[in-house]
Amino acid sequence: MQEDMGECSPEFDTFAGIRESYHSTARQMRKSLPKKHILLVSTSTTHGTGYLEHCQNEIKELLGDHQSILFIPYARPGGISHTDYTAKAREAFEAMGIKLSGVHEAENAIAAVEQAEAVFIGGGNTFLLLRQLYANKLIEPLQKRVEQGMPYMGTSAGTNVAGKTIGTTNDMPIVFPKSFDALQLVPFNINPHYLDPLPDSTHMGETRETRIQEFHIHNRQPVVGLREGSMLRIEGERINLLGPHPARIFLQGQPAMEFKPGDDINFLMEAY
Repeated sequence: MQEDMGECSPEFDTFAGIRESYHSTARQMRKSLPKKHILLVSTSTTHGTGYLEHCQNEIKELLGDHQSILFIPYARPGGISHTDYTAKAREAFEAMGIKLSGVHEAENAIAAVEQAEAVFIGGGNTFLLLRQLYANKLIEPLQKRVEQGMPYMGTSAGTNVAGKTIGTTNDMPIVFPKSFDALQLVPFNINPHYLDPLPDSTHMGETRETRIQEFHIHNRQPVVGLREGSMLRIEGERINLLGPHPARIFLQGQPAMEFKPGDDINFLMEAY
């Protein structure tokens, strides 16, 4: 509960007025910009479903009238080739009537992003994915296109790199990316595949919650624990939690909070 600070000083009133003026100007500027269209999915496959099957409706809603999507297979789950990974994604999207091409198939990866109707980044190892995005100079082109309104979809590692940094991934650091700074399409971090501790478990190691609390010792941005089957849908400056499960949201120095689908979580889009 906020403490009663009594009557504000003139200096505080002035600062508050400046801050409100800044936020008002920022809101007006955001209104004049194209809307972001983003779908961030915890996992590509849930128990008992095929690849992307559980989020087909959300993908179709994200893409609207777009007929094609560019796939970025750099995370390479399990070490499979870019070609094989792309073939798997192509099969899923063609079943939805969407043409898919792999960025590695293009002569110029930057031009492919600049010309894409939409982009999908799949899961795998987040460190490898981010290193390849930097190596192929795709960070800024992706940021620019999403700011212009191009639909972006990520699953697992592709969801991780949409956040501010990759500091809350579950993956092992098998390679060194240029930086932990990610695409920053949203101003918070995400922990896909979020797991709750089992009440009868005898495991004595750190829980996922403990590790996120450790992250907050050195980092300020919120973290969204996204359980399997759950998704975040961003339209402009509004965000909605979709799927069958609540999300566990962590703010620095605060107890973790549970939010159900339909709850207002738009405060995440105003994160520092």
